[in-house]
Amino acid sequence: MKKVAVVILNYNGQQFLERFLPNVIEHSSDVADIVVADNASTDNSVSFIQENYPDIRLILNESNGGFSTGYNLALRQIDAEYYCLLNSDIEVTPHWIEPVITLMDSDTSIAACQPKILSFHDKEKFEYAGAGGGFIDRYGYPFCRGRVFQHLETDHGQYDDVKEVFWATGACMFVRSDIYHRFGGLDDSFFAHMEEIDFCWRVKNEGFKVMYCPQSKVYHIGGGTLPKSSARKTYLNFRNNLSLLVKNLPDGAVFGTIAYRILLDWIAGLKFLAQGSLPDLWAVTRAHLSFYRHLPVLRKKRKTLKHTKVSRIYQKNIVFKHFLEKKKLYTELSEGDFSL
Repeated sequence: MKKVAVVILNYNGQQFLERFLPNVIEHSSDVADIVVADNASTDNSVSFIQENYPDIRLILNESNGGFSTGYNLALRQIDAEYYCLLNSDIEVTPHWIEPVITLMDSDTSIAACQPKILSFHDKEKFEYAGAGGGFIDRYGYPFCRGRVFQHLETDHGQYDDVKEVFWATGACMFVRSDIYHRFGGLDDSFFAHMEEIDFCWRVKNEGFKVMYCPQSKVYHIGGGTLPKSSARKTYLNFRNNLSLLVKNLPDGAVFGTIAYRILLDWIAGLKFLAQGSLPDLWAVTRAHLSFYRHLPVLRKKRKTLKHTKVSRIYQKNIVFKHFLEKKKLYTELSEGDFSL
């Protein structure tokens, strides 16, 4: 058993396994165990692994429970000090694991960490899902160093410093196994999208840190399971974003924040309508209906969690900053506007 387990969750991703698994094996197998967890794929993913990589451990989940449940089921069966949750559509680079583990070994308060995430198709640019480390604003809108909404920055070394962030991307997230299990892993009800933000917020509420390590670098295709324009993705993002706010906001901030977010969500819905994106408008509607229906369950979950004022939350409205004030770069945001 090695100290690190790189765990790739797969669902009908044979084409990505064929393309990227050899690269992961080449640059990881000397320092990490490699595991593929399959979410009941209906393509030939399982037979491909069995026939071509018989030495790779394969965990077969009985159904497709999404990103959250898929990883929770698999990681219960893996014994390692650190897990790396790695998307199947990622190209890793030489020595991508060692800098992250060195950083996490140096500070036991670091619960999770991500590398620099660049675009596979345009390797000079940051990639949407994680970029140079994740943040949220006071209303729960996520953004990254290197990516504010749809604007992706070119990487010219501006984010080459190790930095505490608010969330690490689930596309490539290193996490201490004991902390992962102590806090219940990813929230099964999220299915997919923003479950890593929820997890990182929960561990930060308990006093742990989430870090970004640019000495490690990977390239991500993105949208491998759900395309970026998917109405299903719109639904999950809007629903799960409201859910993580109810679960994790400090006492006294929940009602006002949620009320304001509901207003902003319906403004987004009207924008979808104006653009003729009726599936996305319906996705927002369904997301809110599901959220209201599950509020009693979310309140019960909230009662089991600790709530504090945590670091690295942007105290302004990133929607206004970006769309009204035309702030496109993370560096255009004042560091003084982030909670300490």
